[in-house]
Amino acid sequence: MLILTGEDTTADMVIEELNERGAPVVRFDLADFPRSVTTSARYGGGRFAGSLTTGSRVADLSAVRSVYYRRPALPSFENLAAQDARFSRDQVRFGLGGILSTLPGCRQVNHPRRQMAAEYKPTQLSVAAELGFAVPPTLVTNRLDDALEFVAEQGIVVYKPLWPTEYEQDGEARTIWVRAVSPDELDDSVGATVHLFQARIDKSSDVRVTVVGDRVFCVRIDSPFTDWRERYDLIQAYTVIEPPAGLPDLLASYLERFGLSYGCLDFGIDAVDGTWWMFECNPGGEWGWIEHETGLPIARAFAHLLSS
Repeated sequence: MLILTGEDTTADMVIEELNERGAPVVRFDLADFPRSVTTSARYGGGRFAGSLTTGSRVADLSAVRSVYYRRPALPSFENLAAQDARFSRDQVRFGLGGILSTLPGCRQVNHPRRQMAAEYKPTQLSVAAELGFAVPPTLVTNRLDDALEFVAEQGIVVYKPLWPTEYEQDGEARTIWVRAVSPDELDDSVGATVHLFQARIDKSSDVRVTVVGDRVFCVRIDSPFTDWRERYDLIQAYTVIEPPAGLPDLLASYLERFGLSYGCLDFGIDAVDGTWWMFECNPGGEWGWIEHETGLPIARAFAHLLSS
């Protein structure tokens, strides 16, 4: 099997589990091309043949049965002029990336194109609502009047970025966290781009649900913040809990709809009636720290998924 990743402790956890199973693993990063990675593939004549070579391994691509993508990076081609570097990166992305994403009889965890299709938050919420998840009232708009009307209807509303765009302020990386928005903060700047506003749920706690194949891992997260990711050091507790009846089937249907093998979903538990409100799904989400905090065998589940 192939593991596409850079220096990553989470990928290390999966590879360790695979090594214990005696599964053959070839690890590399697209960023290593062409310095220490070469590839060749032939098509036509009714069959496929190809190989990939790293600094220490050779993989027969026709024999690969699973690929695990763990945040691979494209090569920089720093030795080339900017225009030539852009051209070369695109050729690697659509050439080597295309070879890997169409390997015959191969499980892709997760397939890059399917993962990208599953990244769109409006699509996530639409599918979730259709399947029967509890989804908070949500507005996606660049119309100020509609935003003001939504806030008036819902009372307390939060703002969420639709994509985690890299952002810097005074030379430092910044993240836009989920936060409450008051009517007096809304002005004509709403019209400059598209925004996501959502009714704030009065939640007793958050839940991170990690689904790997048919395994479901639910962890309650108690934090004083609207967005628990804002301060990991102030998270009060991680508690392994069971999902409510019917949720595993909904999760399986959700991943199947997008053609995903795993996903990390965020829920909020209603403080009044205990409803699990579905906020979003990260189809390439982080989970290593959850295993570290709780001891849940998530890496083992990935190893089973990749090797079975």
